[in-house]
Amino acid sequence: MVDSVTLSGPVPGLAVRSAQQEAGLEQERALERFLAGVERRAYRIAQLSVRDHDDALDIVQDAMIRLAHHYGGRPQEQWQPLFYSILRNRITDCQRRRRSRGRIFAWWPGSRQDDEVPDPLEQVPDPAGRPDEQLEGGELLAQLEQALARLPERQREAFLLRNFEGLDVARTALAMGCSEGSVKTHYFRAVHALRGTIGDQT
Repeated sequence: MVDSVTLSGPVPGLAVRSAQQEAGLEQERALERFLAGVERRAYRIAQLSVRDHDDALDIVQDAMIRLAHHYGGRPQEQWQPLFYSILRNRITDCQRRRRSRGRIFAWWPGSRQDDEVPDPLEQVPDPAGRPDEQLEGGELLAQLEQALARLPERQREAFLLRNFEGLDVARTALAMGCSEGSVKTHYFRAVHALRGTIGDQT
């Protein structure tokens, strides 16, 4: 018959597992907060790139799932550039599929490409102020979105990541998969083009 043994104090192995579990839960909560904070802006970037509401939602959701699945355990400071790198790749994949479909349907008898793609941009909340100020602010935002949509893809990406997300040059370079010098060039050209376009319309 085995004598019973009374354990006093914490069991070391259990304490380690408990601390690891708590750290894992905190990492999950931090990831959820990050994704909740980035989702809306990521949708705007995707929508400006693919100009389709449903495709943009799919792209953002897929990017969020891939980040959580493949990189959720990475240090939190790495999430932002990793997420936007994934988002960029998903946007590129979507555009590539569209081009492939376009080539296929161009040869299909009776097919017609619709050049007038609907542009269901998310409504931007009106800025506070008098009605005339609200109208002016809404018009400027609409002009900015139209000008952004006309930029080359890499210029638009650099501008959005630097301004909408507040990434510095180094993190923008990581997200875009290019050098810091390229980021500066794309960003400078984007700002120059936007100033010219918006300035001509105001």
